[in-house]
Amino acid sequence: MVQRLRTGVEVLDRKLGGGIPTGSLVALCAQPASQAELFLHELTAMRGTLYVTLGRTEAAVADSIQNSPTRTGTPTIRHVTGDAPIDNAAKFVSALPEASNLIVDPADVLERHDADRYRNFLNEVQNHLQNTGSMAVFYCLDGIAVPPGRDTTRHMADVVFDLETHVGSDEIENRLTVPKFRGGRALTDVVKLGLAEEVTIDTSRDIA
Repeated sequence: MVQRLRTGVEVLDRKLGGGIPTGSLVALCAQPASQAELFLHELTAMRGTLYVTLGRTEAAVADSIQNSPTRTGTPTIRHVTGDAPIDNAAKFVSALPEASNLIVDPADVLERHDADRYRNFLNEVQNHLQNTGSMAVFYCLDGIAVPPGRDTTRHMADVVFDLETHVGSDEIENRLTVPKFRGGRALTDVVKLGLAEEVTIDTSRDIA
């Protein structure tokens, strides 16, 4: 039986048969103004985490995690800079320890570079995840200008989480779908997430 790694969202883990299969690369696709980062923060509480940031500085990410309303861990944060982000990110990934998390935030910076090099990088990441029994989450921003490498990320990913934020007249709804799940069954229903003090499943009412 394939070993699973918990996300920390209890009901979601149960729906996924215990969590994410070890060795999986997860694409978390969400709007830039969403609270999807809370999902990443809570993931750091589950196990040791290497947090590779390609946008904000190490200090900014550390401050965000420290002040997060969710439970968090103490991830190792590395800021990738320079003209060769894929090569620089690969150096950090190669040091990923056993049974840990890798978070890449955001993946967009890598998705805008050479397609072949990016595909090779994803293959290297997946090989390392398999060898260490770890999991990776690539945070993919679904903004106005989606990078050309997004289809590659979604194709190579073992699991795809699509998080959509809907602003209504009296509340904000975060709807999570899992259209792709290698090593298990994709969810057939939409999961309503509560992204506030902790990441929870909102079962207060059905989704329209």
